[in-house]
Amino acid sequence: MKFNSKTAEVYIPNGLPLEQALARTTHLCIAAHQDDIEIMAAQPILACFHQADKAFTGVVVTDGRGSPRDGLYKDYTDEAMRLVRFGEQRKAADVGEYAAQVLLDYPSKMVKDPTRNELVEDLITLLRATKPKVVYTHNLADKHDTHVAVSLRLIQALRHLEPAERPAQVIGCEIWRSLDWMVDSEKFVMDVSEHQNLQAALLGVFDSQIAGGKRYDAAALSRRLANATFFESHAVDKSNGLIFGMDLTPLIQDPSLDISSYVLEYIDHFSQDVTSRIGRLSASANSSAER
Repeated sequence: MKFNSKTAEVYIPNGLPLEQALARTTHLCIAAHQDDIEIMAAQPILACFHQADKAFTGVVVTDGRGSPRDGLYKDYTDEAMRLVRFGEQRKAADVGEYAAQVLLDYPSKMVKDPTRNELVEDLITLLRATKPKVVYTHNLADKHDTHVAVSLRLIQALRHLEPAERPAQVIGCEIWRSLDWMVDSEKFVMDVSEHQNLQAALLGVFDSQIAGGKRYDAAALSRRLANATFFESHAVDKSNGLIFGMDLTPLIQDPSLDISSYVLEYIDHFSQDVTSRIGRLSASANSSAER
């Protein structure tokens, strides 16, 4: 398989031939950085773990050169960090028994440049090779520029496909901004109660980030628990871990939809929910009702 970056690679944990490994894919995650997959896509990883009829493939778009670093890694060059982060991502693929782990090795500035088509071309190639039922990526209200850029390039690639080639669902997941603010009825809720040990192991292999000053492991696991506990105010917890997603499928089903307007609808619904609740419970509303 040829990609636009000559240094891109595909790692197959179980050693199957490339085409066969990719063809097994039922759940595909397209992420910006090493460890993004394990933070946002735990649910599909768990759903495919030890399953003969399901398989998870991860795609990391960027090269990892801009990673924050401290402690043991504080003097590492950008190239040294790239090699470390690639190695960590391969370890995660081993732990999670991924069908394949693709490392496209793009610099972030290229991903964020809307005039560059290389990433879109690579994603089209991967989507046709994997034919996933569900695709996971970053949500469009994320506050990290590279995350949003990856989602936009993915939408562009998916819209390029024929309708019969497109996945049944596309889900935008939370990392650099929780989706707790979304109206509950519009959240795509992913239960990750099971295999807490596996989830911790998947996050724990990224030592360059954890020991280097970013506790993504503790933060991600804590947010999952917080989502589960604060999801229902008048009921006991039904889960000990939830990840929230934003359904991006309509943007693929109808390529004429404006992306910004689509996301703003979710924000408008949140605004309306807040306004309605304050209105129902405010003193002025109660006074009017009494009169």
